[in-house]
Amino acid sequence: MRCQAKPALRRLARLGMMILGGLAMAGLAGAEPRHGIAMYGEPALPPDFVSLPQANPDAPQGGSFRWGEAGGFDSLNPFITRGRPATGISTLVVETLLGRNYDEPFSLYGLLAESVDTDESRSYVEFTLREEARFSDGSPVTVEDVIWSFEILGTQGNARYAAAWAKIASVEQTGPRSVRFTFNAQDRELPLILGLRPVLKKAQWEGKDFTESTLEAPIGSGPYLVDKMEPGVFISFRKNPDWWGKDLPFNRGLWNLEEIRYDYFTNAQAIFEAFKAGHLSAYRETNAAKWLTNYDFPAVQSGAVVKDEIPHRRPSGIEGLAFNTRKPIFADWRVREALILSFNFEFINQTLNAGLLPRIPSYYGNSMLAMAPGQPATGREAELLAPFAADLPPGTIEGYALPVSDGSPTNRRNIRAAAKLLEDAGWTVGDDGILRNAAGEPFAFEILLSNGQDDLAAAGAIWIEALKSLGIQARVSMVDDAQYKERTNAYNFDMTHYIRSLSLSPGNEQLLYWGRAGVTETGSRNWPGIDSPAAEALIAAMVGAKDSAEFEAATRALDRVLTAGRYVIPIWYSDVSRLAHRADLKYSDHVPLYGDWLGFMPDIWWQEQ
Repeated sequence: MRCQAKPALRRLARLGMMILGGLAMAGLAGAEPRHGIAMYGEPALPPDFVSLPQANPDAPQGGSFRWGEAGGFDSLNPFITRGRPATGISTLVVETLLGRNYDEPFSLYGLLAESVDTDESRSYVEFTLREEARFSDGSPVTVEDVIWSFEILGTQGNARYAAAWAKIASVEQTGPRSVRFTFNAQDRELPLILGLRPVLKKAQWEGKDFTESTLEAPIGSGPYLVDKMEPGVFISFRKNPDWWGKDLPFNRGLWNLEEIRYDYFTNAQAIFEAFKAGHLSAYRETNAAKWLTNYDFPAVQSGAVVKDEIPHRRPSGIEGLAFNTRKPIFADWRVREALILSFNFEFINQTLNAGLLPRIPSYYGNSMLAMAPGQPATGREAELLAPFAADLPPGTIEGYALPVSDGSPTNRRNIRAAAKLLEDAGWTVGDDGILRNAAGEPFAFEILLSNGQDDLAAAGAIWIEALKSLGIQARVSMVDDAQYKERTNAYNFDMTHYIRSLSLSPGNEQLLYWGRAGVTETGSRNWPGIDSPAAEALIAAMVGAKDSAEFEAATRALDRVLTAGRYVIPIWYSDVSRLAHRADLKYSDHVPLYGDWLGFMPDIWWQEQ
């Protein structure tokens, strides 16, 4: 009897284990509302975290911070294409469903939303709003506000919002404070992208044209209110005493200052002079040589101003002079390589920066996502590039590195190599010393810069002299901020200053930077006109990657395509940020992964009285 009972008990036990296991798996498959979400794996901070690691939860409150900006502004709506928006609206006045921790590559935690829910394939995302979330006028943040905000941004807002909205198949309110977005495309980043969308108050915009720039401040739920402003001159924000989110763990130690103000100046030199005179709280020095020589003014000598060098572990990004490849003159990679060869970086860097700044080696240089300069692609990188091998410029797969000069002003070896490439591309120097194509058209172009870009103008002047030895006629044109924006939005330039800061978690925004749609669609960030099926396929591989190894391989392969495409003449970058600031302004000893970047200044700073 007992022997007969044992198999039955064992079968019953096995059945119970199967049921429990099935329930557990069902819970994993359907997921559960969580306090945060990461691109890969789990967020680093537990549900009961006290504050972000780079924030000081005991920081004193009060004080002020004043920053200088070059240019001007004529709009308080930063979410549309029109107008020049004032600095600070997006970060100080408006909030998002989730907030980013800049001490992790890409993890988000509940802000307006108390939880986020998605499945293993990330075919949907559901957010549940905090019951206490309020706009600055005291009204609750509702599901209706969220849905309206996402739709208006996706259909009438800046182009950067459209791609994500197009991937939403349906939206439904699933509870009094819950909303679910179901997707029509495979994109593992979408739940995080939507978590970072600004939430606006629907009622404020009823009967108004959202696409028109305006000086009416948006009603947001963020820590600050627009206090005072003079268009194009300054804008001041004051802490909202009734800010609903001041006690959230995510916000502890953030937004400690009572007033944050941005003053506008014509150029960087004017900003620096205002800082020296004590009118500004901090100044970010981008010129390493000036950092050594220009900071002996009285406030530094007395200790009222201190100098800090803040390290970071983020990618170098890309900065330099971008070719507009929509122009026939720059369509041939050989021409672009010739001009890169003629740009004597070593001599220019020594002249302007005392040789202290390294050159940007690739778009993701200074990080684990970077290609190996000069080395061939191997393993998964090579596999991802193989289908496009026939159409990729030389060096993409075999290995490409930027040319190096001997540092002398003449740069003879590289100039000879440049002349040979230009000849191969059909350009010849006539008896008059002018380089011309087969149609007799001279090789001439304009370098478009905005007022205040003095270092680049100086670099351009040195380069223009070198170009004369090749028979090339170039000139620098400096225009005001409004004209610069108008021309770059319409791609009305030959060459211009180009800067794209890149993170350790690249994703869908890469299509806005280098996607083929930007070749013809105005207002994108693809100023060089990059038209590369390989780049688009690799961005899709990055976004669709389910583990970090696949993601890193796809990003390194993309780095190869962009760098070897010779779309930009890269200049310098810094692996530290050089900040001079008032001595009474402090920040935590825990420097975040991204260093002095988004989420750092003035977000986590405080003033000691």
